[in-house]
Amino acid sequence: MAQNGFNSDINKHKNNLDVGTDKEKVLLEPFHYISQIPGKQIRTKLSKAFNYWLKIPDDKLLAIAEVTQMLHNASLLIDDIEDNSVLRRGIPVAHHIYGIPHTINTANYVYFIALDKVQQLGHQDATKVFTEQLLELHRGQGMDIYWRDAYTCPTEEEYKRMVLQKTGGLFGLAVRLMQLFSQNKSNLKPLLDSLGLYFQIRDDFANLYSKEYEANKSYCEDLTEGKFSFPIVHAVQQFPEDNTVMSILRQRPTDNDVKKYCVEHMKNLGSFKYTQQVLVELEQKLLVQISEQGGNPMLEAVIGELRGLYIDPDI
Repeated sequence: MAQNGFNSDINKHKNNLDVGTDKEKVLLEPFHYISQIPGKQIRTKLSKAFNYWLKIPDDKLLAIAEVTQMLHNASLLIDDIEDNSVLRRGIPVAHHIYGIPHTINTANYVYFIALDKVQQLGHQDATKVFTEQLLELHRGQGMDIYWRDAYTCPTEEEYKRMVLQKTGGLFGLAVRLMQLFSQNKSNLKPLLDSLGLYFQIRDDFANLYSKEYEANKSYCEDLTEGKFSFPIVHAVQQFPEDNTVMSILRQRPTDNDVKKYCVEHMKNLGSFKYTQQVLVELEQKLLVQISEQGGNPMLEAVIGELRGLYIDPDI
């Protein structure tokens, strides 16, 4: 199946999500609102890339990719409420349009629509995989929120364990479901763990350092949220005698001048340079892990698409 055709099929299924009746359309409005701008479709591309190895039938691949994308978009509805976000993909967040109660209900509703679709895959272990991965996702998200609200900076290792749960939850879901229908039972978890870390740390870097991210979200949103992202963890943990970043984080700053000062201070501390080095190391580790599985030009292309953001000589 060609990549463009595959993405088109996913969008078609996603945008026509069992609307059925006018009542159903109302129930799903916040979901369709956030789905109108599809983002980079990285998770869909990853499903297609892993099928280079797993070689499951197209109908199963399409169904699993659809479920993963549904869960991703539904989780974004909740994330934006939990994070007090303003923009998502360059448009106002859904709960600013439809209200918090409606948006929460829609997100939860889509979780269960996705579960129903997983049951329709027709494998006795599919529901177990779904449940295990969603539990992991919520455990990771819960720790992320706790650290933020308790003003408690995790260690780098604690942060990484959280990411393996939070970001790895959906990555693992797609591949584990795919392997239920594949003859290839290779242990892909180490690769998935590296991919989850790479993806989240890159996202943390982008939030504070990327012009494109600023346009689609808002300037340094993680600072306003008070989030302990990877560069912030470095700045706080490696320089405990310097309270500048922690003090700014406690203020939940909305003033761009304050946020610009914080970013410049973190740059002087070497936090962005360190984050860049970690991303380069993870990228190299991923390429080795891919090679150990026999190579995968599609997955290598996805990584190549993502790497440009942090390869900046001026960091």
